[in-house]
Parts: sequence; structure tokens; C-alpha cells
Amino acid sequence: MDLDLALRAFERKRLSNPIQVARDGEEALAWLPRWEAGEPLPALILLDLKLPRVDGLDVLRRLKQHERFRHIPVVVLTSSAEDKDINTAYDLGVNSYIVKPVSFERFMEVVQHIELYWCVLNRIPE
Repeated sequence: MDLDLALRAFERKRLSNPIQVARDGEEALAWLPRWEAGEPLPALILLDLKLPRVDGLDVLRRLKQHERFRHIPVVVLTSSAEDKDINTAYDLGVNSYIVKPVSFERFMEVVQHIELYWCVLNRIPE
């Protein structure tokens, strides 16, 4: 349900970047060898911590340990406001941590700000 909500929000805001979806942590980690094989790297990774099969913190850990992928900005967008999760995410190298807003209107605002900052204004190392 959260994924559908996010996709609808991005669609309504006419996100200019293509969106690729991983429905669980294993699918997210399956992107690593694809990127190593030459598929284009994402401009940004939005990561939920509460993923099935492999949790988001494990995905973040593996991503940030990889020399080539550690500079891809990762924004955690999750329902967890627990200090333990926030601290662990930052310890692992997350670039931003956002607790999902409850209302759809507020979620739309968050999506707009994410795209503007992370996909338009932010610059990452080559």
C-alpha cells in the first residue's frame, strides 16, 4: 500500500526521473550486480526500513559498503520514528531520514521536496 501511495504521489508530481521498484530487500539487493554489469545508476534511492525478506538497514549496509555505490544518495522514507533506527541509518551512511507523513497531501509535499532537492539541486561525486 505504501508503494502504491508513493508511486501515485510521484506520478501526480510528474517526476522527471524514471522510477525502478524493488518490492522487498532481496529485490533491492539484486540491483547491485545489475549496476556492476553496467546498468545506469539511480540518481537517488528511496528506502523503506520495513522491507520483507531483507530489512532496509541491511540493504543500506550492503549498498554503503560497496565502493562504487556508496555515493548514491539514499533517503530513508519510513514509518519508523524510533531513535534506534534513525541513529543506525545515519551510522550506516544514509543521506536523509524522513518519517512518512500520515496524510496524502503532506506526503505529496514531501515527494515534491525530495525530487527538487535530491534529483535537481544536489550534486554527487562522479
